[in-house]
Amino acid sequence: MNGADRFFVDTNVLLYSVDASAPRKREAAREWLDTLWQRGAGRLSWQVVNEFSANAERKIGVGRTTARATARVWAEWRPVGHSLALLERAWHWMDEAQVAYWDSLIVAAAEQAGCGWLLSEDFQAGQRFGPVTVVNPFVQNPGDFQGLGRRG
Repeated sequence: MNGADRFFVDTNVLLYSVDASAPRKREAAREWLDTLWQRGAGRLSWQVVNEFSANAERKIGVGRTTARATARVWAEWRPVGHSLALLERAWHWMDEAQVAYWDSLIVAAAEQAGCGWLLSEDFQAGQRFGPVTVVNPFVQNPGDFQGLGRRG
């Protein structure tokens, strides 16, 4: 699988997948996550897993047991870890693209994971960071990408 086939998932997509107060976004997030899971095309970082774990219960009202179990499931995607190299690349994006610190870590992790795409509503759709292009998962669907359409 090459980078054009890999999608880095930002925290907001995971959170919307369990957010009962936003049914349209919940459905879109679940479609994306189900498709990426089936295709083996999803990637994320420990930062994303940590942010999900911290915010699912506090901001969305997901029960503690469910939030923790869900975080364990996302850990199966073998998240990108923290390292000095990741931090250095994040600093690059802070300086080069004027990206905020936490967002720059997301971009750097997407690069490190070899992703061609970053699924997030927190960046401008179509924005490019080197080989990574931002996709708003609530505007586009998996079928818009060759090889990610629904199975026959």
